[in-house]
Amino acid sequence: MTKPLTMIGFDADDTLWHNEHYFVLTQDHFADLLREHTEPDRLMERLLVAEQRNIPHYGFGIKGFTLSMIETAIDVTNGKVPASVIAKILDAGREMLSHPVDLLPHAQETLAALQGRYTLVLITKGDLLDQERKLALSGLREMFNGIEIVSDKTPATYRRIFSQFGDGAEQGMMVGNSMKSDVVPMVDAGGWGIHVPHGQTWALEHADAPHHAPRFRQIGDLSELEQILT
Repeated sequence: MTKPLTMIGFDADDTLWHNEHYFVLTQDHFADLLREHTEPDRLMERLLVAEQRNIPHYGFGIKGFTLSMIETAIDVTNGKVPASVIAKILDAGREMLSHPVDLLPHAQETLAALQGRYTLVLITKGDLLDQERKLALSGLREMFNGIEIVSDKTPATYRRIFSQFGDGAEQGMMVGNSMKSDVVPMVDAGGWGIHVPHGQTWALEHADAPHHAPRFRQIGDLSELEQILT
């Protein structure tokens, strides 16, 4: 007999509130700043390579993204990028770090409906200060039994968190927009992985859906989560 579900983990960025939208806007601004030196598509390719290379050093989040933009600007201009452009890139990064928190539809209602019925834990990765800022502004902090801001999301990460706050990954569920970070590693850990697609998802967060896994589900938005739980 399958053990009952006791804990649900929620991703934050682009699951509970908008996030990638601000990265896309900044990338457009970045492309405008470097338009005289390279085509936007080529610039974005070089930026993505820099981000992937820098994740082990800077981690996930806006600060690492800003450093990767600076590195890419130096690269595509052969070291001749004007200081004024570097200053504008830094300004863009600071602006991202102060953007408002815009909740996604059904986020607050869904958490409110599940509160008290399950142990709810926010599991997010990225810059510690920025994630704490967004959580404080979201108004959702009191709905969670625990907050985990991690450097990466792996099966081991989920096993640890779901054992710490709940009864193990086998009695847990992870809900998020990233197939690579939220769904696949949770399924590999033995739990439920619920995919909530978002219109804008970072290229490095794409992965094949585990359609063969009996504990994988995909829903249109958070309002459909309770249907899975009944």
